[in-house]
Amino acid sequence: MFLLRTILSFLRNKEYRSLLFASSLVLAIGTVAYQWIEGWSWIDAFYFSVITLTTIGYGDLHPVTDPGKLFTVAYIFIGLGLILGFINAVYAHYRNQRTNGHRTGE
Repeated sequence: MFLLRTILSFLRNKEYRSLLFASSLVLAIGTVAYQWIEGWSWIDAFYFSVITLTTIGYGDLHPVTDPGKLFTVAYIFIGLGLILGFINAVYAHYRNQRTNGHRTGE
């Protein structure tokens, strides 16, 4: 129940919604670009976009075309800060919700 309340409170906040929208847009752009440039399936393109921007980088997929490699460099520079900011905002919101919940006796 706490997790659901945290998610709902996150979505009610206009700044967080904007950050979620921007992060989703960057992931969508990466997914479409990799599907088009590399010819990957939609799932593989989305998976690679997430793995790349979260800096996990398993190495199971990688661009093989020159345009794909160049796009990846630009994609990392543009998207990495945004995605890490989003992850940090989610964590900070969760931490604040837990701290406030413990203070109010929830």
